[in-house]
Amino acid sequence: MRMTRRQIFRWGLGMLGVLLARRASAAPARTLLYLQPLGDELPSQDVALVRRALTALTGRETRLLPRTALPAAAYYPPRRRYRAEKLLDFLDTRLPPDGARILGLTGVDISTTKGPVFDWGLLGLGRLDGASSVISEFRCRMKSRGPAHARERLAKVAVHEAGHTLGLEHCPNRGCLMEDAEGRVATCDREYDFCPRCRGLLAAAGRPLPAAPQIPWPRPAV
Repeated sequence: MRMTRRQIFRWGLGMLGVLLARRASAAPARTLLYLQPLGDELPSQDVALVRRALTALTGRETRLLPRTALPAAAYYPPRRRYRAEKLLDFLDTRLPPDGARILGLTGVDISTTKGPVFDWGLLGLGRLDGASSVISEFRCRMKSRGPAHARERLAKVAVHEAGHTLGLEHCPNRGCLMEDAEGRVATCDREYDFCPRCRGLLAAAGRPLPAAPQIPWPRPAV
């Protein structure tokens, strides 16, 4: 029995649908969160705490990439800083095929443009609902009680920026990890966990957080 052109066309569309469905089912899920140390100024203990915090609070499996040099194209000579948005562009190229997110960690000062200020120093920067984010310990050390305190601040900033890549904006609730630091690193010291509001937003978006995470820092007194 010979098929008409219309029947052949419909058969071809059906086979195409089957092939696409098979390819989709065979494709690996992009769920991993990769950590990319940048430069030589960040101690391995800091990277370890960041990884622990991200795993506990976001529930995402994290993997560590080999340390790599800071890209020269991101350096801003007038202030001896690295432009955060250019670091994000660089990190986009470092994301492995099975990765959903990538977080860059560094100990050098980073900055970006904020409103009328062209070169605003900051703790971290993440693309809202995007793949990449970057954090720096440089400002976490300011007026800290020592390396362990600065390390704790850095880990909180890491979770904050990861929250941005998951789709969360700044939160108005005091003490939430998504609270806007507004240029004050001391804000990190009162942060502890994602608040119910932020948890609800992620759950509604199909990205629920662990219900009872093992948070790697003590609950703030205030």
